[in-house]
Amino acid sequence: MVASIRIPAAPELQYLLRISDTCLVLGQRLGEWCGHAPILEEDIALSNMALDMIGQSRALLTLAGQRSGEGYDEDQLAFLRDEIDYRNPTLAELPRGDFAFTVLRNLILSTWLKLMWEKLRDSSDSELAAIAGKALKEARYHQQHAADWAVRLGDGTDESRRRSEAALATLWLYTPELFEDDAVDAAAVAAGLGPAWSQLREPWLAEMSEILGEATLAVPPAATFRSTGKRGLHSEHMGYLLAEMQYLQRSYPGGAW
Repeated sequence: MVASIRIPAAPELQYLLRISDTCLVLGQRLGEWCGHAPILEEDIALSNMALDMIGQSRALLTLAGQRSGEGYDEDQLAFLRDEIDYRNPTLAELPRGDFAFTVLRNLILSTWLKLMWEKLRDSSDSELAAIAGKALKEARYHQQHAADWAVRLGDGTDESRRRSEAALATLWLYTPELFEDDAVDAAAVAAGLGPAWSQLREPWLAEMSEILGEATLAVPPAATFRSTGKRGLHSEHMGYLLAEMQYLQRSYPGGAW
């Protein structure tokens, strides 16, 4: 088994990894729907969105590797870190769940990512700004796709509504982590790299409330629970996800097709 790489604690690098890991892990979860979606069209759509997320992660991981000072490439950063060095919010790593769970998670995270990419287009880092410009187009489609399905399920049958309400209640507990600031955010704002995550909360809540209102789904109440994935303290699900995701690279390091 190949050894893990060590990740510098530089705030700029940590900021990039938080976004790239969100895309990477969500892409992994979406990819689990390949061959399992409820209809063929959604099988293709979810697989394509998974590829979009992996593409966004690849671009950010390449940039993060360049900024790390260690010469890491995208594959090393994707596959050779220990669990504690992944910086995605816990929401992204939760198990696939049913179709309603996937739709509502996609809605929550695509809305958040769309707002993040909008802000990052003005980044002081020209490469990051260029990545954001391309990713924003994909995030807008992902949000619209998830919103359309949220309305169909929330305002559909008794069963689809029950599943949507259950998924939303579970997922909403993890959303506060998307808007918590720390020293990494402060450094990013000071350098003009990107926004503090808290800046996204009000526009995110406004867009989510509008979509959920159309779906006749109530916004769940706030809770005191706080997840900690972006600080490297993950749920029990992350280890299983990484074991599957990293297996080939760890078993055959540097392997090429």
